[in-house]
Amino acid sequence: MTKKVPTNIITGFLGVGKTTTILNLLKHKPADEKWAVLVNEFGEIGIDGAIMSEQGALIKEVPGGCMCCTAGVPMSVGINTLLRQKPDRLLIEPTGLGHPKQVIATLTSAQYQPYVDLKATIALVDPRHLSNDKYLMNQNFNDQLASADVIVANKVDQATPTDIEMFQTWFARQQPAKAAHQLVSQGNLSLSMLDMERSAESASSHIEAHHHHHAQLEPQFALAPGQAFLRKENRGQGYYSCGWLFGAEYQFDFDELFSMLSALTAERVKGVLNTTKGCYAFNANNGVLSVNELTLQGFESRLEVIDSQLMPWDQLESILLTLANIK
Repeated sequence: MTKKVPTNIITGFLGVGKTTTILNLLKHKPADEKWAVLVNEFGEIGIDGAIMSEQGALIKEVPGGCMCCTAGVPMSVGINTLLRQKPDRLLIEPTGLGHPKQVIATLTSAQYQPYVDLKATIALVDPRHLSNDKYLMNQNFNDQLASADVIVANKVDQATPTDIEMFQTWFARQQPAKAAHQLVSQGNLSLSMLDMERSAESASSHIEAHHHHHAQLEPQFALAPGQAFLRKENRGQGYYSCGWLFGAEYQFDFDELFSMLSALTAERVKGVLNTTKGCYAFNANNGVLSVNELTLQGFESRLEVIDSQLMPWDQLESILLTLANIK
C-alpha cells in the first residue's frame, strides 16, 4: 500500500441508526472512490452487510459479538481482507454492545500504523436516551460516548425540545471537550465529519479483559443441500439474540410477516427477507417497524432478534416457518 487508508469508527448503542448513517454516507461518497465497511453485529446471523452491499461498498462481516477479542484476531482478519482491496476509505461499525476503546487500541497498534490513518471516532446517540436510566446506567453506552471525538444526535425529528436541550447541555459538560457535534435525522451525517482528526484522549494502547460468548473466527452459515433453515443464538452483556437463515427458495407472506414483526416486543429486530412482494429490509426499534425494498435476488433470507429478556425462540421460529411455508 502506498498510502494510509482514512478510517473512521462509527459507534452507538443498539437501534441508534448506525447502519442508516453508513448507508447515507455511502450514497453521498465521491463517485470515484471505493469505500470499505467492516461490520460487527452482536447476533450470529449478519444482517447489516447484506443491506450495505446494495451500495457497492466492499463489505466484511464479523458476527457474534465483540470483534476485537481473542487477541484481536477476528477484527484483524476482517481489516486485512478489506485493506488488500485498497479502499479509499474504511468505515468500521462495531456492535451496539461493543467496546470502542478496544477497537481504537487495535487500529492504533503498531500492526496497523503503516496502513491505517485513524480519523475521528463518531458516536451516534438518540437524545431521548440521555434522560433514560436504562441507558445511562449501561457501561457500554457510556463507554461509546466517552471514546468518541464527534457526537451525533440522531433521530432529532423524534425528540422533543427538552431532549435537544438536554443533549446540548450534556455535550457542553464533556471533559475533555469533544471536537464537534451535529444534530441530524435519518442518519444524514455530513461527510466532512469523517475528515476530522482523532484526539489524543481517544487513543488507548491497552485492551481490557472481558468475558462473553464468541463465534468462531470464520463462521460458516451456508445452508447444506436440502437444509431449509438454520438458527444461531448468542448471549452476553445482559442481552440475548437469536437469528435465522432461510433458503433463497422460500418466500414469506409479506403482509403476515409485517404484522408479526410489528407485534414483536423485542428491543431490536433486523432482517432481510424474500417476500411475496420482493426482497425487503425490515428494521424495528422502540416499537416502530420500517421497511425498505431491496434489489437483491437469489438471496438467503435472514432475521435477527435481540432483547434484554430471553424470548420464546421456539414459538417465534414456528411462526416464521409457517409464514415461509416451510414444512
